[in-house]
Amino acid sequence: MRKAMLTGRNSLLSVIIGLAALPLLGQEVAMSEHLTLKDCIVRAIKYNLGVAVQAYSSELADLTVAKSREIYLPTLSFDFGKDSQNSASYYWTDAAGQNSTTSMNYSTSLRQAIPFGGSISLTLASFNNWTNARFQMINPRYGSTLTFSFSQPLLKGFGYATSRKDILVARNTRDIVENDLKNNLIETVFSVEQAYWDLVYLNEFLKVKRQSLKLAEDLLDKNRKEADIGTLAPKEVIGAQAEVASRRADILQAVSKVKDSTDTLKGLINLPLDKDIGDIVPADTPGFVKWDITLEEALVIGLKNRPELQSSALEVKNKELDYSYAKNQTLPALNLNAGYWSPGISGTRIFYLDNNPLTGIIVGTLPGGPSLAMRDALHFKYENWSVSLSLEIPINSVFSRAAQAQAKTGLDQEIARMKQTEQNIYIGIRAAVRAVQTNYECVGARRTARELSEQKLEAEEAKLKVGLSENFKVLTYQRDLAEARTAELRALIDYTLSLGQLDKAMGISLEKRSIKLTDALKVK
Repeated sequence: MRKAMLTGRNSLLSVIIGLAALPLLGQEVAMSEHLTLKDCIVRAIKYNLGVAVQAYSSELADLTVAKSREIYLPTLSFDFGKDSQNSASYYWTDAAGQNSTTSMNYSTSLRQAIPFGGSISLTLASFNNWTNARFQMINPRYGSTLTFSFSQPLLKGFGYATSRKDILVARNTRDIVENDLKNNLIETVFSVEQAYWDLVYLNEFLKVKRQSLKLAEDLLDKNRKEADIGTLAPKEVIGAQAEVASRRADILQAVSKVKDSTDTLKGLINLPLDKDIGDIVPADTPGFVKWDITLEEALVIGLKNRPELQSSALEVKNKELDYSYAKNQTLPALNLNAGYWSPGISGTRIFYLDNNPLTGIIVGTLPGGPSLAMRDALHFKYENWSVSLSLEIPINSVFSRAAQAQAKTGLDQEIARMKQTEQNIYIGIRAAVRAVQTNYECVGARRTARELSEQKLEAEEAKLKVGLSENFKVLTYQRDLAEARTAELRALIDYTLSLGQLDKAMGISLEKRSIKLTDALKVK
């Protein structure tokens, strides 16, 4: 798919590394640090503030998924209550004077949700009761009940996807956030590449301007010497002086651009901006490697790897879950309920004369504790069960299905947005492939133009030495050569950046540089 062909580098680029370290306008730069493009990218992944913010978003998404899963963690609950009631006696069965009752209730329950929307529970409840009322057969009385319960919706709320909707949406959202992080890394990598090569270009641009100034100064010195001996008109000296002043102004503007570009790169790799400008010295030079790739190949790679398209597909899945859930919520609520329970009763038995409580004469008692009631409950001495169906028809869903229509519209909108994203990716890849092809041809054209400018200047300088040319023409050709050298480097930088732009358009910037999402998640 890819075919690389190394071509020779021109002599201009062979000195870029040394030129990048030149002091700006003769000032020494403190704390200079030579950085390769790879160094800058690694620092950006580790320290870029935008990447750090997005990494926190990824962690929050993981926590959201963990929280959504908590609905399937069992719920353990405890209840305890105690009360005392006193009232006046007004029945013949009541105690004389005042009727008193003391009771205590306590229970333990374990509930578990199941994947299809239902739930199961296990409850152990106990109580004890004491009263001073007459004719009691057991007093105090102890009771325990062990209960198994099962509830399952059969229409509304039924289904694996319905009951797990929040979990599925949270997972998709987490993947979307990871794709956003990946896209942020891709953007950051390209921004670093752009800032790095811009700094390389501006340093070389500054060097070319200094070379141009040196040529103008040399010509000024020559003109002054010739004017002193009377072989050159004084106006030629004035013209050369004006050209020197103009080129010095160009250098001041170039220095300002270098400082701005350095600040941009510093911000991307999160270096302190209060250091002296010039402490970043690019150590790489742009290569000239031909990369042959067809539009069809680039489109296949891009549609497979672009994180925006993957996120859009996940958004569609979330909207499909919303629509499916909204449809389910319009159904009647038909629930199946089942229960199985085992009660146990114990306490102090009271024996009356002739086994007749109405006599009110107690002839004996048989103590019994709460453990007996608990034993009967746990051994299922008294078995009970129930099965029931309940039906609830929401009238509002019969006459209005606004929520379902809203979810359907949201789904259609997201599908249209995904198609738009795919179209934008297609357009971007076409433009990126075209830029690579165009910029490759431009490098050759600019190189030819620079070589011709050098030949023109050499010929004109030779003519000037024998008096067959003018200073104006030499100055013009000097400027033309400076512009040609700058244009050649700009074309080479543009070609290098267009390769990075194509990697970005195809979504392979990270894979090509062996960068993983885990590298960004470690920086927090």
